[in-house]
Amino acid sequence: MTNDRSEHGAGRVGQVKEVTSLTNPIIKDIRALAQKKHRDETRSFMAEGLKLVIDALDLGWKIKTLIYAKAAKGKPHVEQVAAKTVAKGGLVLEVSEKVLSTITRRDNPQMVVGIFEQRYQSLKDLKPELGQTYVALDRVRDPGNLGTIIRTADAAGASGVILVGETTDPFSLETVRATMGSVFAMPVARASAEDFIRWQKSAGVKVVATHLAGAVDYRTIDYKSKPVVILMGNEQAGLPEDLAREAGALARIPQAGRADSLNLAIATGIMLFEARRHLLTLDARA
Repeated sequence: MTNDRSEHGAGRVGQVKEVTSLTNPIIKDIRALAQKKHRDETRSFMAEGLKLVIDALDLGWKIKTLIYAKAAKGKPHVEQVAAKTVAKGGLVLEVSEKVLSTITRRDNPQMVVGIFEQRYQSLKDLKPELGQTYVALDRVRDPGNLGTIIRTADAAGASGVILVGETTDPFSLETVRATMGSVFAMPVARASAEDFIRWQKSAGVKVVATHLAGAVDYRTIDYKSKPVVILMGNEQAGLPEDLAREAGALARIPQAGRADSLNLAIATGIMLFEARRHLLTLDARA
């Protein structure tokens, strides 16, 4: 154990601490993770649920603090995760359900919450290979959309998600919830529009962008000859001309009925599974 001060309060890392007060400075610091500024300053984020915490640890994510409800104490999996956290130098907090509800902002919170260190992939380190598919999102605003897209990209076997321009935070509580744990499995990179354009020109990828001016049925595009990047525009404004102009193909999803547009996450899912249709089988998990 170490005597260093934890960045989530006065408790030492690598130990177990019981906390019952809502005014405890450690709890106040964790609650502040609801604010993007605090998440950015500490490079931390919150994930709820025992399974998510176990998956994150198995995938090598750095856990800073583990919080569990008193009712979960003594359960084998909780004890194992707590032991792993302490072994990795993290702080373990045993709290009341009231404290846990305050942290998660839920009336019926999960019994286990983990505070993890944020992780971004560097765009220049992405080296797409044949058979790989990436999703690039221009200025996505809705955390539910982003979380659902990360989850869908994971399910489709994509290799990463690239956030272009000013986007919603992939590590906000709402986004992480919507990923259902896929935030730990799906690499996420950030880039300006200019950096993304430069990268796509040198990466040997085929960028397929959805665009109102696209005259090509998305089902007729060749997704096999190069690594593919599915480029999706902002929920309200769509794709800007500078990004659309640089795309290798502009696609449209045929529609019928009175709806004049699709939800961004739904449209991205349609594009993703079409791009990877030739690679997916029912026994792909085997």
